[in-house]
Formats: sequence, structure tokens, C-alpha cells
Amino acid sequence: MSRFLNRQYEKLEPYTPGEQPKTDGLIKLNTNENPYEPSPRARRVFCEEQVSKLMLYPDPEAAELVNAVADYYGLEKEQVIAGNGSDEILAFCFMAFKSPSDKVYFPEPSYGFYKVYSDVFLLKSNPIPLKEDLRIDPEKYKNLDGTIILANPNAPTGIALNLEDIEDILKTNESNLVIIDEAYVDFGAKSCVPFLRKYDNLLIVQTFSKSRSLAGARVGFAMGNKELIADLNRIKFSFNPYNLNRLSVQAAAAAIRDDEYFQKTRKKIIETRTWISAELEALGFTVLPSSANFIFVKSGSLSGKDYFTGLRERNILVRHFEKEPVSDFVRITIGKEEDMRTLLSVTKDLLTERNRR
Repeated sequence: MSRFLNRQYEKLEPYTPGEQPKTDGLIKLNTNENPYEPSPRARRVFCEEQVSKLMLYPDPEAAELVNAVADYYGLEKEQVIAGNGSDEILAFCFMAFKSPSDKVYFPEPSYGFYKVYSDVFLLKSNPIPLKEDLRIDPEKYKNLDGTIILANPNAPTGIALNLEDIEDILKTNESNLVIIDEAYVDFGAKSCVPFLRKYDNLLIVQTFSKSRSLAGARVGFAMGNKELIADLNRIKFSFNPYNLNRLSVQAAAAAIRDDEYFQKTRKKIIETRTWISAELEALGFTVLPSSANFIFVKSGSLSGKDYFTGLRERNILVRHFEKEPVSDFVRITIGKEEDMRTLLSVTKDLLTERNRR
């Protein structure tokens, strides 16, 4: 590190993204991207006419996108803010709603940025371990003394909380902000959007990276009461008012309006998830009940590291986390059916090789 680095960040452990391969020929099932192309309506945005306008700044309010999201969820436009991926929205939350040394509660393991942002903004992180079955224990989130952030479904497990448990958390934390990160909600969980009418301490964060196939466009958004969204806009306009480029705004607005395509691709992913889960269970794997576009699995005969390495050596990328209590699991993104069949075939080969030893 240089001699100019702020000493508060000397021990900062950055977020580690999944591997982004530089070579062709790999089956990429490690970063929870959607295997299907963006909506045809979204793809039409990237035409010569629109590209020719890139010398102009984008709309800082991203009004076309904000209005499209508000219409889709039955909200007022003042209840929505758009950002450069949900990661930026989350960063705005950590900046806007906490002061140094304030407490932030989140599950462990969960999305790695919660801990990173707590450290970056000098907050006191309070990770709460999952239960033995790797589920979030809602009882541990009642009557706390700080901001609560929950990924629902959780990552990397894919397990979702039911709305009754989330509502209990909201009710017992009237003085605390509760942030629900719904990055994967469209693949089987229920959204908390209906609760926005009842609870002013609720903020919902979503992304276009997963169910809308726009990971490369970097678009996220948050929904909450008007005062919360105004607070986030205060941070945004003090930090990066032109945070979304022109093409991403239009592509995301087109994608959320194309509900037919969204429902079709979402259904395919859920069907493939159900099929591959059953196939792996038949091979002796433990497969956690997933409401996301990935599954979290553990072999009865291969360690998590050995399974990850064996797949990687055969050109299949999945995600392995070395920390306990999930070191024997791997996270597998749901790809197209042909890719999952290849994964299944390679898995059978690895198990056969293991049994021969």
C-alpha cells in the first residue's frame, strides 16, 4: 500500500468478485448471471441513433426508468431511486442512514458487501450467524439497536424468509431501518413491496442484473417512503448525479415493461433449478431449498474444494467459499439446460473417479 492511504483502511478486506474468465470455452456458473439474453425491447435500445447521443449527459433523475419501476410496482415516482447497480444503492444506504460507530446487523454468511461497506464507512458490523440448517433466524433480528439488512433470498444459500417473519422484524424494530435486499426475489420468494404502505422503516433494494438479464448494464434501484428516497437522492446528488448512462436507463426501462419475456425466462430458470436439484439429490448431494437463480449444494463424498476444483479443471466455473460453516458447499448458478446437463455429466464422472480411489 502507498504511504498516502488513509490508515483507517489498512486492514480493509475488499469484496471478492467471482472469476470473470478471459478465455472462451468455459461454462460460467459462478456469478449468478442470467443465462438468457436481455429482453428484445432492451436490446433494441442499443441502436446507432441512441449511441450517437452519448456525447450528452444522461438524465440525472433517470426519470424514464424511475417511472417505469414505479408503474410496475404501483408506487409513486418519489418512492423510487435508480443507481449504478444495487451495490451503489447499498453504498448510499450505508452513507445516508448511519454515522461512524453506529451498528449494522446482517446474517453471516450473506452478501459480502454488507461487511465491506460497514468497514468502509466506519460502522460497527454485527454479523449474526445462521442456524445449523443455514437458515436466517428471524428471532435474532427482533428489538435490535441498529440498522438491519437482510438478503431475501439470502446468498449464498438461496433460502428465503417468509413475509410473516419479515413483518415481525419490521414491527419489533420501529426505531430502526430495515433494508431488504431482494436481488433474487423474482425466482421464488415473495417481495416486501406491499409492506411499503404500512412501514416507514422499510427500504427495498432490487437489481436488473439477475431476473432482467442486465448485469453488464449495471442498474439497480430502491423503493421506500418518499422521505427515505429523498435522503438517498441527497447522497446521490452529492456524490455522483450522473450515475447511470443513457443506454442503461433506457434498456432497463424497456426490460421492466417487457413482462412477457421476463415471465418466460424466469419460468425457465425455475424449471431448470427444480430439475438439476432433483438430479443432484439423486447422486447423494444435499441441496438447500433455493428461491434464487442458484443452488447451494454439498456432496456426500467430495469436499467443497475438491468439487469446485474438479469442475474448474473441466472448464466449469462455480463458486466456493472457504469459510465455515459453508466450506463443504458450492454455489451453482442456474444456466441453460444444456449447460446444466454438462455439469451433471461431469459431476457423475467426478464421483466415479472418487469411488475408484
